Amino acid sequence: MSFQGHPVETRPAGAREHLFNGRTVEGYRHSLTAGIDRVAARIARTERPFSGTTPDRLAPEISAVDLEQPLHDPAAALAELEDVYLRDAVYFHHPRYLAHLNCPVVIPALLGEAVLSAVNSSLDTWDQSAGGTLIERRLIDWTAERIGLGPAADGVFTSGGSQSNLHALLLAREEARARAAAGSDTSPTRAELLPKLRILASAAGHFSVQKSAKLLGLGPDAVIPVATDQDRRMRPAVLARELDRCRREGLTVMAVVATAGTTDFGSIDPLPQIADLCATAGAWLHVDAAYGCGLLASRTRRHLLDGIERADSVTVDYHKSFFQPVSSSALLVRDAAVLRHATYHADYLNPARMAEQKIPNQVDKSLQTTRRFDALKLWLTLRIMGADAIGELFDEVVDRAAQAWELLTEDPRFEVVTRSQLSTVVFRYLPEAGPARELADDANLFAREALAASGAAVVAGTKVDDRHYLKFTLLNPETTLADIAHVLDLLAGHAEDYLSRKAAPELCRQAG
Repeated sequence: MSFQGHPVETRPAGAREHLFNGRTVEGYRHSLTAGIDRVAARIARTERPFSGTTPDRLAPEISAVDLEQPLHDPAAALAELEDVYLRDAVYFHHPRYLAHLNCPVVIPALLGEAVLSAVNSSLDTWDQSAGGTLIERRLIDWTAERIGLGPAADGVFTSGGSQSNLHALLLAREEARARAAAGSDTSPTRAELLPKLRILASAAGHFSVQKSAKLLGLGPDAVIPVATDQDRRMRPAVLARELDRCRREGLTVMAVVATAGTTDFGSIDPLPQIADLCATAGAWLHVDAAYGCGLLASRTRRHLLDGIERADSVTVDYHKSFFQPVSSSALLVRDAAVLRHATYHADYLNPARMAEQKIPNQVDKSLQTTRRFDALKLWLTLRIMGADAIGELFDEVVDRAAQAWELLTEDPRFEVVTRSQLSTVVFRYLPEAGPARELADDANLFAREALAASGAAVVAGTKVDDRHYLKFTLLNPETTLADIAHVLDLLAGHAEDYLSRKAAPELCRQAG
């Protein structure tokens, strides 16, 4: 068949049948239903958070898959996926997953994930996202209102807290350069200024601050750790001394990074006092609230974030304490104008005339170009559940952590560090005085690894004063105090088993 001498293209079966469009919606429905059914069945029968597999056991199975030979059958591919992924995945929804800052997710957000993946909007320019752009902007406004940043605030969604912190420190660096140029008859060059820039950050803060400093071209000594008190909160008196020392030494503090929810201890720095010091010194205040941002939705604990409204920039991770799937994070700034430091215009994407025409392009604010419509997950969560429901879930896990702390303080087998303001508990098994106590570090390491290998539960580990500790990170409202007590018994049993094998020879040697 031809049209005016040109052959009419026919549509062969095969590859095109896998494209999502109006002709293939039935295949889409069947494939997704099959995938959802398989995941739902796996979740329903999951009795442990982890299978206990090791890289040595799982890697050969995945390596044996011949990617050059497709299965041509969704059912067969899903069956294979069961063996190479679903069977051994770490399931954060399980109440005895107590390790990292990974939350179970709410169903409205999963609905959003399905919709955004299928439509596949890219949130860089208006002509690729339209309503998605405005939804993201509305959620940024909503978050800024919850923080209290004021009418000039703005922000953008990011991939996570590390990117949000990097973005904030980029803005702080550029603002420091602008101030240096404005305050001098001869503007300092980048090579002259960068070695003098400093970031003051809590000693208990996130490692992404150090990584960001490196990426921003600062020296290895650019990040100055500020000592914390016994509750692992930044000490304002120490911060004041460091600010004064930098001033006397001719160094420029480009940013002070306070933390609202440290990864290990869930501690919240004294934000009002820190904000006072930053205001006096003229220093940019960034608050890393990646973990503690769930308090923005709490009706009973919002006061723990008092002072955050005075920050110049704030990191929030909805995929930690808003029960959203990864990824869902944002950077908020008090003054929208500072986002210009991340703006570049490309004729093929966002030419300058678009800004003059007030066309809203999110790429003008973002470090990313192509970017998922992750805001949709939070949007549907708020429209279906509401913010109060999110806050109630987060309050539950904070309450459970307080109960776990009390349980540990009453248990002679363990010592616990500090009571968290959020939902972490740092502790360790501590043998009675004697030769066994010298093996406490090894016993705790063994207990954690043995527990993970069993798959019965997953806990995290950290170091305090160069000693090995265990850590619960509670983000699942389904976790009960009975779950926690059971895991403590398992940990103690593994530690005691280790000591019975390692300490007994030492005791015999001393007796001999």
